[in-house]
Amino acid sequence: MAIYSKIILFTLTGLFISYSSAQTNISWKEHIIDDSSVGPPDLAGSDGLVMADLDKDGHLDIVSVHELDTEYGVPEGYVRIAWGSQDPLEWTSTTLASGSEAPSAEDVDVADADGDGWLDIVVACELAHLIYFQNPGKNHRSVRWERTVPKSTLNRGSFIRVFFSDLDGDGRVEVVTANKGGENASGSDSPLNNVSFYKLPQNPINGNEWEEVVLTKVKIPINSQPVDLDKDGDMDVVIGSRGEARILWMENLGELNFKEREINLSQNLPSGSWLTGFNMDYQDLNQDGRLDIVSTVWPYYLIVLYQPKDPSMSWDMDVIGSIKPDQLVSVSLADIDSDGDFDAFVGSYSRGSRDKDDESSENQALGSVAWFENTKLGWKKNNVLRRKRGMYDKWIPLDIDEDGDTDFVGTRGNSKPYDGVIWLEQIRSEEPLPVFKQARIKDSISIPFVD
Repeated sequence: MAIYSKIILFTLTGLFISYSSAQTNISWKEHIIDDSSVGPPDLAGSDGLVMADLDKDGHLDIVSVHELDTEYGVPEGYVRIAWGSQDPLEWTSTTLASGSEAPSAEDVDVADADGDGWLDIVVACELAHLIYFQNPGKNHRSVRWERTVPKSTLNRGSFIRVFFSDLDGDGRVEVVTANKGGENASGSDSPLNNVSFYKLPQNPINGNEWEEVVLTKVKIPINSQPVDLDKDGDMDVVIGSRGEARILWMENLGELNFKEREINLSQNLPSGSWLTGFNMDYQDLNQDGRLDIVSTVWPYYLIVLYQPKDPSMSWDMDVIGSIKPDQLVSVSLADIDSDGDFDAFVGSYSRGSRDKDDESSENQALGSVAWFENTKLGWKKNNVLRRKRGMYDKWIPLDIDEDGDTDFVGTRGNSKPYDGVIWLEQIRSEEPLPVFKQARIKDSISIPFVD
């Protein structure tokens, strides 16, 4: 992909002239932050992650969760921390939890939950419970962080998403979570399960005092994301139901009261696809002052839903693009090409074996990464990488190497022994380069994109 950059020159008289530089090309270089060669040899199933400065050394750290799921039903997992440094190529990784403490660890978030000025951690485990870790405030890499599994989260089947959020504006966070019932839950006849928030005690390490408040019940809840959707100053919650193939939102009315709002579409989705809200991002893309929703639509599509003036109205929809035949799993919005608007960075979910390269064709669902460029003529797909194995589940956009462009930190699963945490460095050059440079000499086999 190529861009043009505009340079402004100021003269001694205060006037300026502008001109476009030579054409600039965008490519991507992969870097490994954590994997089975750095950490435990059985590390696999890398999934959620979040970045924050946990030890207050001025460098962002990465908390990542790993399901160990080359097959469903493995009651173990890892919570790992990659400690950042001044050099984005140097990370020190430690294990925060492992085994049955974090069975099929799926999602993670950080916040100062106990009010002591240090960021704490909460993890959702797809085969079990929630688990909370209290920041020790010193010796972060060497001491055991105090932890608790809240009693009310035990024997509940499958917590799939978790977020810290101050829902009532009192300066203390609640924990918002979705429980899908079982790791491999499926079918429209599934029972209703909770989307909830937990009121935390003064000291959240007292797990028996976590108080659950049910927001709503849906079939196979797959998301419960706090966002100020109506821009009224408080956090609403956007919910995805895989069993009902729909999304909805809970409007925050204040004082921990919520009103359920439907999100009805004004037009049909592409044939053969369904909306679950598994991964969404939010921006005002049509610049009407209201937040819009960009969502993955299984199996292939990325769409934007335009928020109407009134919550009772239907939402208009545009299809941003497709990564067919790969199964779209993640989306992150960022200004990738520095032109002042938001582009969409996406990843897919390979459907074959998770620990070996199958004999597969290019028309099967493989592990790919791409980005959709927001242009005046519409959305343009730019391919990055495509492998037989890979699940690129989440992306965090930031200029990690501080060179003026947007990079992405993410996780990779479905590809043992190559699972782990990576960052994709954006490279800009006047001369065209290969669009992707992999970190390893040996990796899962690269496959051409169908388009």
